[in-house]
Amino acid sequence: MFKILKKNGNAKRGEFTTVHGKIQTPVFMNVGTVAAIKGAVDTFDLREIDTQVELSNTYHLHVRTGDKLIHELGGLHKFMNWDKPILTDSGGFQVFSLSTLRKIKEEGVYFNSHIDGRKIFMGPEESMQIQSNLASTIAMAFDECPSSVADKSYVKQSVDRTTRWLLRCKNEMSRLNSQEYTINKNQLLFGINQGAIYNDIRIEHAKTISELELPGYAIGGLAVGESHEEMYDVIEHTVPFLPKDKPVYLMGVGTPINIIEGVYRGIDFFDCVYPSRNGRHGHLYTYNGKINLFNAKYEKDLRPIEEGCKCPACQRYSRAYIRHLLKAKEMLGMRLCVLHNLYFYNHLMEDIRLAIEEDRFSSFREEKIYSMSNDDK
Repeated sequence: MFKILKKNGNAKRGEFTTVHGKIQTPVFMNVGTVAAIKGAVDTFDLREIDTQVELSNTYHLHVRTGDKLIHELGGLHKFMNWDKPILTDSGGFQVFSLSTLRKIKEEGVYFNSHIDGRKIFMGPEESMQIQSNLASTIAMAFDECPSSVADKSYVKQSVDRTTRWLLRCKNEMSRLNSQEYTINKNQLLFGINQGAIYNDIRIEHAKTISELELPGYAIGGLAVGESHEEMYDVIEHTVPFLPKDKPVYLMGVGTPINIIEGVYRGIDFFDCVYPSRNGRHGHLYTYNGKINLFNAKYEKDLRPIEEGCKCPACQRYSRAYIRHLLKAKEMLGMRLCVLHNLYFYNHLMEDIRLAIEEDRFSSFREEKIYSMSNDDK
């Protein structure tokens, strides 16, 4: 399913074949938590800005509108009118982010819904059942995401439990993919490496889960409190112990520079809310650094967000007009900014792929990190 087309150092140019189409890697997945990109961006927009993979959230779709209803309506692809790959996370990150609303047990996690407080239980089997109902292309294993700076003894216990949960996920997905009522019988399972910033735990866990021969693997539990240097160090130590012939996904990361550094260290898949979240606040990514359209210097600036950019916003509107929309709290302003940022990320990945193909990724990395370090204050 994963074919490496070219290597340039540790950077890989690959192709991952799924039932919903081929994914050209390295790839950035556009985050649509509840089956929609925040900022009024629809799936036709996603096609226009060359999105390859959409990512949705298992926990949030379970509590609202409900995975069983989505299954009844034909699955997530049909529900949101999207025919390309979808990755669903497992709900494991909510174990971390909703720490005041949950209790972790061996069988799974007991939640209180962040919406209405009702009691919810989710274990490995339940997470797989929800993701099977959603019928995503790639399902993530259910795990615990401990704080990157948690006590080492706790992290070790947590990672051991995550390994046991992964075995249960694999068995349950095999069962679900054989059922007559299952929409996507070719759903793929990615395992998740955990271990906070403790490289010895990370390496041991990577070796253990690699033996399961899953279609892909992720590095989770980063960008949650540690420094960029610590994150890069974990990646460098962990990637060599994951299968060489399977894609590696760095979960929840990150800035354009984080992505370039991740590719440099062997990462193939990325996702992050930054482009949409920052876009909604007028913070826009360019190859000359991030700009803040709320700054007064853009009030009369008739240039596009970035010269030469082919996104819908840059092709049609000026910085001055988009700034006006944001100041007036018009939804169109947020929409245009999100479209630009997602286009920028998607085409950054295209540029990365080309640089690897042409054996110039090292110089590309140095040039882009330098040029993109000049953010507006």
